[in-house]
Amino acid sequence: MNARQKAEKIVDAKIKFQENLYKYLIVNGVLAIFSFIFFDNYTLLLSVMFFWGIFLIIDFLKAYPLNNIVGEGYREEMIQKEISKMGD
Repeated sequence: MNARQKAEKIVDAKIKFQENLYKYLIVNGVLAIFSFIFFDNYTLLLSVMFFWGIFLIIDFLKAYPLNNIVGEGYREEMIQKEISKMGD
C-alpha cells in the first residue's frame, strides 16, 4: 500500500467518524427534546446514547489512533517483538 492509499484510508476513517458524530448529536438532540416534552422515562434516550456512543468511540479510535493502540503500526510493532523473542 503506497502513501496515498494510506492517506486516503485515514481520511475516509476521519470523515466517517465526523459524519457519525454529527448524526449522533442531531438524533440524540431531537430524541432528548421529545423525551423531555412527552415522556417521563428517559430509558430510550439513555440506551440510544450509550450504545451508539460505544460505536462512536470505536470509530474515533480508528480515525485518531492513540499511540497506535488500534492502528496498523501497533500490529507491526507486536510482530517485531514476537520475532525478537523467538530469536533469543
